[in-house]
Amino acid sequence: MRSIAREAAFQTVFARLLDGDISKADRMKSYKKLKLSEDDAAFAERLIAAVQEHFEQLSATIAAAVTRFAEYRIYTADKAILLIALAEILYFDDIPPIVSVSEATALAKKFSTEKSVDFVNGVLGGIINP
Repeated sequence: MRSIAREAAFQTVFARLLDGDISKADRMKSYKKLKLSEDDAAFAERLIAAVQEHFEQLSATIAAAVTRFAEYRIYTADKAILLIALAEILYFDDIPPIVSVSEATALAKKFSTEKSVDFVNGVLGGIINP
């Protein structure tokens, strides 16, 4: 159920981008509500930690890949999705990049706009296939 773990990580990263934060206790409640296993909750925490630790590099990579407009114009939901997927691609050797892209487009379909699926797919595709 890593897909649901990614949703949980998305919610945390999205909240942080909006100048909010979700405490670890609240994240654990969310994981329990989502019925995440211990392994999936640990995966979500690893994703969140990777985004936090490498935020500047991940943001710079996204900004370099999005050449048509300024990074600040990217929908917050799309940026959160891109950060999570890029963290997986760069720092999780056990996950093939194509899986990260597929999961990111699924998140975009569920949590963002109709055009976001193509946008997220295009940005990540450009990064993994320069």
